Amino acid sequence: MARSAKSSQKKFPNSTRGRSPKPSESALIVFAKSPIPGSVKTRLCPPLTPDEAATLHGSLVLDTLEQTKSLQGMDRILACAPSQQHPFFQAVSARQHIALWEQIPDDDLGGRMAHAFREAFTKNYMNAVMIGSDLPTISSEIIQQAVQGLRKHDVVIGPSQDGGYYLIGLKKPNPELFFDIPWSTHQVTALTKKKTSDLGLSLTLLPPQRDLDTIEDLQFYIKESQHSLQKAVSSRTGQVFKTLGTRLVNRE
Repeated sequence: MARSAKSSQKKFPNSTRGRSPKPSESALIVFAKSPIPGSVKTRLCPPLTPDEAATLHGSLVLDTLEQTKSLQGMDRILACAPSQQHPFFQAVSARQHIALWEQIPDDDLGGRMAHAFREAFTKNYMNAVMIGSDLPTISSEIIQQAVQGLRKHDVVIGPSQDGGYYLIGLKKPNPELFFDIPWSTHQVTALTKKKTSDLGLSLTLLPPQRDLDTIEDLQFYIKESQHSLQKAVSSRTGQVFKTLGTRLVNRE
């Protein structure tokens, strides 16, 4: 999850599609961009083409939603950028029965995240968990661990191996956790932990995971999806990895 300017007070458009009449206790907010070539997974280009990066991104978004659809007691919300009206999001909402919110038009990732959490708590959720769509091994078990962690702690973080995090969960709005953070750097988790401590909030950590941001991450998943991670990665994304692995070899 990663990047940065001025916060807007614009409210998220509320979609009732995919929502129960009465909110569940917990909200799962999935941050995602529409798979537009040239606007997603740009750190993989080159060697990937913009079309290949967009295909990979779209597959990961679908994985995230499919792997979390069995969750009980949680409303799933897809926080869309740049617009929930994109055909990809509309199709996903219809198929997955998931609510769509728009991310506020803020260049700063922290501002968008803080606003999404605030919006969730104004809808009377007792806790909220936020994830991106960069983790090929995401599972409902990871989300359940996060919710369990929030029963005893104020904040839960799922650290990624690059120093960022793939998940953050809260029991109440804490916008201070999302500002003055150098997103897309190895300092993200460390600074967030310090902010948590400075605010007097209790924190628990989930097991670290490797998200997919760089070409080194991609090469790791291309290799391991055929071996140790074969069962953890969806067959669709596994096929994307296999295809990209062949193409990258041919480009060397």
